Amino acid sequence: MSVLAFYILVFVLAWLLVRTIRRGMAKRHDFVSLKTVTFGDESAVRPDRAASLISILAIFLIWGAFTGSKLIPVHVPGPFSGLTEFTYTAQNAAGETDTATVRVLVHKLGEKQDAPEIEPGDGFAKNDSDVMPEWRSELIRAIRNDEGGSDDGYAVIEVDGQPIAPGKTVKVADGKVTMTPKGSLNFTPKKGMQMEPIWLPSPEAVAARFVEIANEGYQNFTLWEHLGWSLFRVLLGFLLGALVGIPLGYAMGLSSWFRGWFDPIVEFMRPVPPLALIPLVIIWFGIWETGKIVLLFLAALWIMTIAARAGVSGVNITKIHAAYSLGASKWQIMRHVIVPNSLPEIFTGARVAMGVCWGTVVAAELVAAQKGAGMMIIAASKFQLTDIVILGIVLIGIIGYGIDILMRRAETLLVPWKGQS
Repeated sequence: MSVLAFYILVFVLAWLLVRTIRRGMAKRHDFVSLKTVTFGDESAVRPDRAASLISILAIFLIWGAFTGSKLIPVHVPGPFSGLTEFTYTAQNAAGETDTATVRVLVHKLGEKQDAPEIEPGDGFAKNDSDVMPEWRSELIRAIRNDEGGSDDGYAVIEVDGQPIAPGKTVKVADGKVTMTPKGSLNFTPKKGMQMEPIWLPSPEAVAARFVEIANEGYQNFTLWEHLGWSLFRVLLGFLLGALVGIPLGYAMGLSSWFRGWFDPIVEFMRPVPPLALIPLVIIWFGIWETGKIVLLFLAALWIMTIAARAGVSGVNITKIHAAYSLGASKWQIMRHVIVPNSLPEIFTGARVAMGVCWGTVVAAELVAAQKGAGMMIIAASKFQLTDIVILGIVLIGIIGYGIDILMRRAETLLVPWKGQS
């Protein structure tokens, strides 16, 4: 929740700042600026590049702030680290009470530290010390050093002057102390708002891992081989899905018989997630490359079929009537009217299908894959190597975004009439 609140705050501040700056600049007065809806051509609402840049910077800012990154000057409160202490009051079988101090050294993860020294004191409750890493808790058997601590009726009754009992927690200066059912004290230092590296490493840790894997490889293959194989599988599965799905979609859009025959199949398979097909694909096609390609093929097939069908069905009927009135044949109408007007829908479907294929490739490489970005993520997750997991996710996202940009450029070049009536 704190991350979401921080993100919303950055969003609002950035919007107000950019809006204030632009108010002092010359306003744009043209037809596009006067539009309030898109009119189907996406020309009224275009991405604000300043907002895109600030969005990316905000994500890195939040990532760094919540992981203690050295690249970010401002951080949210982190875990407590250093020397702290609290007192406890013990009561012996005779009803006498005495107070002792527990000194705890909390150190950085991965460091080796010795417990701090402390004098035992003169009473029957003896001072004690312990050492622990950040984000962890430690069971402190304070009464084990006390005189008579093992006797019946001996118990800790207060921590820092606050009453305590089995199962109860009290707050101390730099953390909290919980009494276990057996009467021991469990000390947990303050964790702050930063994420533990095992859950979310810092940006520089991920960058360092990228350099390491780029130079040395991972699991006997280079980083580029992993990415190349994932890209190859996705592209091949997508192309096969498009080669089958587009003609099938055209047939369903042009023929009532094809529409009636294949519509139940397409509408039944469309909501089925590709991940649910993995067991069946393994049984039918095995665990090697064929099964992975088939799974990606099925992920793209139904999307491309529906996109082509929608493209054909969405052709303006007045264009077809106009072509017939000019003496055009059915083939000419197909070639010069239906295909050009359906291409925008097909390109939109292709972008969606490619995104689904990229999302499915991790699952496709789950079984018996020796190389691939998805294999990297899955293998790293087994050893809790979160930096490699995030690295794989970032690389898949960058490549997928790059492909989407290329497809947009191709659409602009090949379908310049999109949005025109």
